Amino acid sequence: MQAHSNLLNWILWMPMIGAIVTLLIPSKMEKGIRWWSLVNTLTTFILTLVLYSKFDTTVPGMQEAFNVKIPWIAQFHINYSLGIDGISLPMILLTGLLFFLCIMSSWTITKQIKAYFSLFLFLQCSVFGVFLALDFFLFYVFWEVMLIPMFFLIGIWGGENKEYAAVKFFLYTFFGSILMLIGMVALYYASGQGADSFDILALSGGHFRNLNLELFGTNFAFNKLLFIFLFIGFAIKVPVFPFHTWLPHAHVQAPTAISVILAGVLLKMGTYGFLRIAYPIFPEASKYFSYSIAVLGIINVIYGAFCAMAQNDVKKLVAYSSVSHMGFVMLGLAAMTVQGMNGAVLQMFNHGTSTAMMFLLIGILYERSHHRWIVKPDGTKGFGGLYTQLPKFSIIFIIAMFASMGLPGLSGFISEALIFLGIYERFTSITALGLIGLLIGAAYLLWMYKRMFFGDVIDECKTYTDVNAREIAYMTPLCIAVIVFGIYPSPILNMMRASVGKLVSLLATF
Repeated sequence: MQAHSNLLNWILWMPMIGAIVTLLIPSKMEKGIRWWSLVNTLTTFILTLVLYSKFDTTVPGMQEAFNVKIPWIAQFHINYSLGIDGISLPMILLTGLLFFLCIMSSWTITKQIKAYFSLFLFLQCSVFGVFLALDFFLFYVFWEVMLIPMFFLIGIWGGENKEYAAVKFFLYTFFGSILMLIGMVALYYASGQGADSFDILALSGGHFRNLNLELFGTNFAFNKLLFIFLFIGFAIKVPVFPFHTWLPHAHVQAPTAISVILAGVLLKMGTYGFLRIAYPIFPEASKYFSYSIAVLGIINVIYGAFCAMAQNDVKKLVAYSSVSHMGFVMLGLAAMTVQGMNGAVLQMFNHGTSTAMMFLLIGILYERSHHRWIVKPDGTKGFGGLYTQLPKFSIIFIIAMFASMGLPGLSGFISEALIFLGIYERFTSITALGLIGLLIGAAYLLWMYKRMFFGDVIDECKTYTDVNAREIAYMTPLCIAVIVFGIYPSPILNMMRASVGKLVSLLATF
């Protein structure tokens, strides 16, 4: 039992060990820093696979064998508490895989290598912390700490407007964190400041239904007001309209690997927050606001798709497509049905792999072209005829694009189909509107592909080289994932089924 519980500690702290060792390696040993970072993230990924192999898919709650609980700030009943269930495990696996592949894609970074790789590993540790924490205070610490490496990674290694993008990202997320902090403090006092006042599992179950809270001389229902605070805190990270405006800037300015982590993992922290904290602690308020959540979700889907269609910068286009795809996750969460919730968690995983492919491919193209314009600001074509010039690259791009589009046989289809199955009965009109979102999604992706890959090869593109062995090495696992989980999604669905079922049955009692 002890060996199992240490597994979560190793997964959480292995990247931090990696970051500290990276700082100790002399700056001139650039190759050593790169290889050490790669070995460290590979080891962490292997540990997540070991965790998966030991995971019991029939247990609906937290797996006792893996739990870690050590008193941390005993006076206030704050514990260092870690755990794993079927909702957090897919996110742990995704985080382990994407950070490993991103280190491979960062091989071409030449600026301040030691600082870059150590911050990157520090970021991985904080992300794992969010997905593993079972103490609200610990969750909040990791949620906040994650801002530090992200701020520097965008602000130092980003594009032309990197400082603006980094500050905007920081301020938006920090604003959401303040609301979450208010929620955490209110819960601490509402639960009697007892031994379980920060325990996420003990707070769950709808204990705060009949409480009122006075603010500015007005009485509010405690659970509804606190749900709104937590909702905004998590919605900024998703990002849900209208809290989404930081995302396109952060994506466009961030270096490739950071864009991948941002879209692949960090956006999922928001939806994970709903599943782990907002829904279980305030089930009645979650149900009360479910229609509003569905409306915001459908706005995300359609608005994000239209914004993507208007872009001439290919990276901005994919950034807005993330806004649209995360709208589907919100719809699945709003449904509160078994199919909808399973679809939402599956979409969190599948979107992580397909959007990671898109951003990595745009990064590969940017290294050759040093721009991302489909149509340049002066009206000339940025890319043309890439298919004849870069055949291997184009085939990988097609797989990523169709997975993102939700084509049958690729991973995006199953999760979107489950979401539609889940929301149809509760929100029939919204289901119909969601299909329009899918259609626009297909339109902007195909139009982008046509403009960039077909037609005559423009002079600028004649010098580009096709993908090299290193690039194929980090694209292959993602290609395999989107195809395998498109044909056979059972491994992920089985992993989450019991845990999602438990949450749905909790919501059904209110």
